[in-house]
Amino acid sequence: MGKILFKKRMVILTCLLLFSINMIYAQKVNLNYNQKNLKTVLESITEQTGYTLAYSKEVVNLSDIVSINVTNAELTQVLDQLLSSRDIRYEIKDNKIFIANGSAKTSAATADKNVQQNNVQVKGKVTSENGEPIIGASIFVPGTSVGTISDVDGNFTLSVPTGSELEISYIGYLKQTFIITGPRIINVQLVEDIALLDELVVVGYGVQKKSVVTGAISKVSSEELNVTRPSRVEDALKGKVSGVQITQSSGQPGSDSKVRIRGIGTINNSEPLYIVDGMEVGGGITYLNPVDIASVEILKDAASAAIYGSRAANGVVLVTTKNGGGGLIGAVVKGGANINYDVSFGWQNPWKKKEVLNAEEYMIIMNEGQINDGNLPRYNNEQIMAAGLGTDWQDETFYYNAPVVNHQVSVSGAADKMSYFLSFGYFDAAGIVGGNYDKSNYRRYSLRSNSNYNIFETQERNFLNKITLGVNVGYSRDKSSSIETNSEYGSILGSALTFSPLVPVYADEETAASILAAHPYAVKDKNGNVFSIPPAGFQEIANPVAMLNQPNSGVGNSDKIVGSFWGEITILPELKFRSSYGVDLAFWGNDSYTFPYFLATQGKDLQFSTVQSEMNRGYTWQVENYFSYNKTFNEVHNLSFVLGQSASRYTYRNLGGNDRDLLENDPLKANINYAIADRKEERVWGGTGGYNFTARASYFGRVDYNYNERYMLQATVRRDGSSNFGPDHKWGTFPSFSLGWNLTNEAFMEDRPEWFDYMKFRYSWGKNGNDRIGQFLYTSLMNGGQNYYFGGGYKVSSDLTKVGENTGQMQYGSSPGYIPNPNVKWEESSQSNFGIDTRFLNNALTFSFDYFKKKTIDMLMYQPIPSYVGIGAPMANVGDMENWGLEFEASWTQRVGEFGYSISANASYLRNKLINLGNETGEQIYENAGASGVGSYVKGMNGEVFPYFYGFKTDGLFQNQAEVDAYVNADGVKYQSAALPGDVKFVDFNGDGEISDADKTKIGKGMADWTYGFTLAADWKGIDMNLFFQGTEGNDIFDFSQRGDIPAMNRPGWILERWHGEGTSNRIPRITTQNPNSNWRSSDLYIKDGSYMRLKSAQLGYTLPAKMTQKVAVQRLRIYVSADNLLTFTKYDGFDPEIASGGYTTIGIDRGIYPQARTISLGANISF
Repeated sequence: MGKILFKKRMVILTCLLLFSINMIYAQKVNLNYNQKNLKTVLESITEQTGYTLAYSKEVVNLSDIVSINVTNAELTQVLDQLLSSRDIRYEIKDNKIFIANGSAKTSAATADKNVQQNNVQVKGKVTSENGEPIIGASIFVPGTSVGTISDVDGNFTLSVPTGSELEISYIGYLKQTFIITGPRIINVQLVEDIALLDELVVVGYGVQKKSVVTGAISKVSSEELNVTRPSRVEDALKGKVSGVQITQSSGQPGSDSKVRIRGIGTINNSEPLYIVDGMEVGGGITYLNPVDIASVEILKDAASAAIYGSRAANGVVLVTTKNGGGGLIGAVVKGGANINYDVSFGWQNPWKKKEVLNAEEYMIIMNEGQINDGNLPRYNNEQIMAAGLGTDWQDETFYYNAPVVNHQVSVSGAADKMSYFLSFGYFDAAGIVGGNYDKSNYRRYSLRSNSNYNIFETQERNFLNKITLGVNVGYSRDKSSSIETNSEYGSILGSALTFSPLVPVYADEETAASILAAHPYAVKDKNGNVFSIPPAGFQEIANPVAMLNQPNSGVGNSDKIVGSFWGEITILPELKFRSSYGVDLAFWGNDSYTFPYFLATQGKDLQFSTVQSEMNRGYTWQVENYFSYNKTFNEVHNLSFVLGQSASRYTYRNLGGNDRDLLENDPLKANINYAIADRKEERVWGGTGGYNFTARASYFGRVDYNYNERYMLQATVRRDGSSNFGPDHKWGTFPSFSLGWNLTNEAFMEDRPEWFDYMKFRYSWGKNGNDRIGQFLYTSLMNGGQNYYFGGGYKVSSDLTKVGENTGQMQYGSSPGYIPNPNVKWEESSQSNFGIDTRFLNNALTFSFDYFKKKTIDMLMYQPIPSYVGIGAPMANVGDMENWGLEFEASWTQRVGEFGYSISANASYLRNKLINLGNETGEQIYENAGASGVGSYVKGMNGEVFPYFYGFKTDGLFQNQAEVDAYVNADGVKYQSAALPGDVKFVDFNGDGEISDADKTKIGKGMADWTYGFTLAADWKGIDMNLFFQGTEGNDIFDFSQRGDIPAMNRPGWILERWHGEGTSNRIPRITTQNPNSNWRSSDLYIKDGSYMRLKSAQLGYTLPAKMTQKVAVQRLRIYVSADNLLTFTKYDGFDPEIASGGYTTIGIDRGIYPQARTISLGANISF
C-alpha cells in the first residue's frame, strides 16, 4: 500500500513539474530610462526577467550613462543595444547573464604572440565547496584589463604577466589571490562568504538586513539543520543557538522536546510561539519535514518578538520553508527544474547499559538485608556460587540494530511568472525498546507545495504596477506507538532495571503449567511459551519481556494541514500591501485495545478485553492585513514601517468511546462495534472543550530608521484582544524599542586596522504578554455531570466485576465549577537586552555577545482555598519570576588552497529565580512519591530557582552505635533514635532540635547553568566532514532508582559500595528491608551531576566528480556515513543524562528514562 501511495505522489509531482516547465517562454523587456548608469538599467532587466547578473566590477565598468526606451523587446536585442558598442560581451546560460570585458577574449591571444613580455598561461577550474562548477566567476589581474570569466563547466584560460597577482572571485564567495610565477594550473574551491549570504534575516512581517538588526535574533540555515535527519525539527536546533535550551523528553521515536528560550519564564506554559510562513501553528513544529525548511530564526528578546504581542512572552520561532526561488517567500529566481532525492538507512542501538546487580551479587545483597534485620539469609553459599550472571533483563529488552529509514524527494524551479517547490518525505523509526514488537514506533509522511505567482506586472507606470500571489501548504500524517517512559511504577524499562535476575525469561514446563492453572490469561509468546511471573513482593514490577508481548496495542495518529494564502500589491515602489489567510487544521487521536492477560498480581491482571477510540479536531484560521514601506532618502536616511491588523479564531471538538468484552480476541476485529458487553459498561464522551471558540484580535505597527547603517532605531507596538479575559481586561498593549550603533561606519573608524571589519552595539527593551490560560476564568460557570438517582435503590450485582443496577430515576445535577475572578488579566513579561556583534580578519572570525534580563509579572496562578469550599480555586495575577543570562556565539572560517575548515560555537549562561509564588507561604510542592517511601522531592519557593529538587541534607553515615548515641540536640535528645550503624545521618537544617520534614531544603536543580554547542567542519577535494558537539554544565539529576517499598527489587551497581561494616562507606547506607531510619527518603543521596558533553552528530561525506556523475544525468551525487549520539562524556551512571520527561517540574528526574539511541546511518544526496 505504501509503495502504491508513493508512486501516485511521484506521478503528481512529475505532472506539476512538466506543467511548470511549459510555462517558460521568451523574455520580453520594457525599459524607459534617460541618463541613467548602465548598472541601474541592467538591474531593471534582471528584475523583469528573473535572471541573475554575473560580472566582476574590477573587470567590467558599468558606470556609463545610457538612455533607452523599448517596449516588449527581446532580451537579446536589448543587451546587444546596450553592450556591443561598449566592448562588453555577454552570454546567457543557466538563467544567468554573464558579462565580461570584450578585450578579455583577445588578451590571451595577444599574450601568446608577445612572449618577450614574459606572459604565461594560466588554466584552471573554479568550483564551490561541494565540488559544483561555478559559472561566471571573475578571474583577473587587479588594476588591469586582463581578465575573463569561468565557463559553464567552471573552466578558464588566461594569459597574465609573470609575477602578477591573480584574483578569483564570485558574488557570495570569498575571493582568493595567487602570485603567478610561471605557467600553472589552478583549481580553486571558493568558500561561501557567510557575512554576505546571511545578510537577510526573517523578522516578524518582513525581512531585515543583518547589519541593521537591533534585536537579539539567531538564525539556523537549512544546511545546519540537515546535517542530521531527526524526526523533529526542534531536535535539529539543539545546541545550534545560544539562549535556547532544548531537552529531549526521551529516546522514544517521535517523542517531544522541551524548548525554552532564555529559561522558564512562567510556571504556566513556557513554550515559545511557532510561526511557519507567517501562520501560527499549535502543537509545535513536529509535523514539518526538516528538509523543507529554508531557515529558522529565533526571536529571543522582547523587542524583536513584540510584534507578536500577547503570544511572544516565551520567545518566537520563525520557520521559513523553501520555494522555487531558492529561499525566502516571494523571491523568484528563474531556472529549470531541480530534483533532489535524499535517502538514508540507519541502525539504532543503546549507547550504554545501566549497571545493575547480576544474580550472584543480587543474592549477596538480599542476604545482607535479611541478616541486618535479624533474619536468616535467604540463599545458601551453594546457591550463590551456582547463580552465575543470571538474566540480563536489559539485553532481553533492548532491540538491537533497530532500523530508521528516511526518504526525501523535492522538485523546485521557476518560470517567468511563477516559482514552485514540491516535496514528499517519508520517515520510519523503530524504537530500541519495543520497536520489534510494534510498541515503540514512529512513522511520518509529509507533503509540501509552495508556489508564488506574479499575476500582473507593468513597467508603464510606477504605481499599482505589480500583484503577486503565494500559496504554501504543508500536510503531514504520522502514526506512533509508545511505551510508558520514565516511570518508577512498573514501566518496561523500569522493570528491566529492577526485576530479579534470578528469574528466567520463560517458565519451565512444570512452572508454566502451574501458572496457567492459576492464571489462564498468563502472557505467552507467539510460539506458546509461557513467560515467568514475578515472585512475591515485586508489586507492579513484572517480567519486561512479557510486557513487550502483552496482548495490547495503542496507536496514535495525527493529520495536520497548515496553509497560508497571500497576495501582495505594489502600490508605490516603496509601499506594498499584503493580505494573508492562514489555516491550521489538525486531527489527532488514538485507537487501542487490550485482551485479557496476567503479568503480576498488582495492577497487571485483566480478566476481560477492552477497546477504545478517540478523535480530536482543532481548527484555527488567521487573517492578516498590513502595509509595508521602505525608502531611502538622500542615500543615507533609510526608513521603513509595518502597519497592520490580525485576527484569529480556534475551535475544538472531540469524540471518544470505549467498551469491553470483545466477541473475539482478534486484533483485526478490535473495534467498539465488536464488543458485546452490557451497555452499562460502555462509555462515550465528547464535546468542544467547554467553549465555543477562542479568539484574538490585534493591531500592530513597527517603525525602523537608520542613518547610513550607522545609527539605528526601531519601535514596535501591538495591541491585542483575547476572548480569555473579561470585559474590563480583554485588551493589552505591548510596546518595545531598540537602538543600534555601527561603530565601524563612523568616519573616525575609516583608518582602523585591516583586521577589524565590523562592530555593532545593540540595546533593546520590550514587553510581551501571555494569554494561554483556561477560558471563562473571569466568570462563574456550572459543572454538569453531578447526576444522582432519586428514589429506588441500588442492587449489587452477583458478579462483583460488573456494575450493579439502580432502580431509581436519574436526575441531572450541576454545581458551580470554580470561584470566578473578574479581574484576571494578561500575564506580562518585560525584557532588556544589550548585545555586541563583531567581525574580524576579512570576516573570517565573528563574535557576538548578549546580556539579557527578563522579568515576568502578574503570573496567572490558581489561588489556594480551604477544601471545605467545595469548588475549584480562582485564577489570579499574583506571581513574579526573573531570568537573566549571558549568550556567546563565535565562528571561524578559513580556506588554505583546496582545504577549507570552519569552527562555530555558542554558549549560554542562565540564572532563574522565582520572585513571588503568589500564595501566603511562598512555597509549593510539585512532585511527591510517598507510596515509594521517597516523599516530596520537587518544590517551588520564593527567592529560589524554579523548580528545584527538595530533600534532606545528609552528613554521611553512622559508623557505630557510639555515633548514633552522640548525635543529640541541645537537650540531649537523640536526633535519630531508630538509627543503627550504617544508617544515614540527616542534618537538622533548621536547627529546631529534631529531624522532620521542616529540615528539607534545596538539594539540586534540573536546569543547567550552562548550555553549549560547537561544530567542526572541513572539506577537501570533494570530501567533507562535520562534527557537532552539544552539552550542559551545572545541572543535577534526581536518580530515582531506589525505592524503599520493594525490598526484593534489583539494585543499581553502585549499591555494592554500601556500608557493610565500620569504615566501609560513608555515603551508601546499609542494606535493610525494615528500613527503620527511612534511609531512602528524599535527600542529597539521590542527587548526581547531570553535566555532559555529547558528540551529537558526526558525518563524513564524499561528492563524486561532476564530470563522472553528469554522464548519467546526475548533477551531483554525495554519499555519506553519519553517526548520532556517537560519544557521550558524563559522570552520570544512568541511561542518559538528558532528561525532560513530563512537564517542567520533572526535568532531570530519572525513573528509568528511555535512552537516546546511538545511530549509524548510510545515505546519499542526489541532484538531477
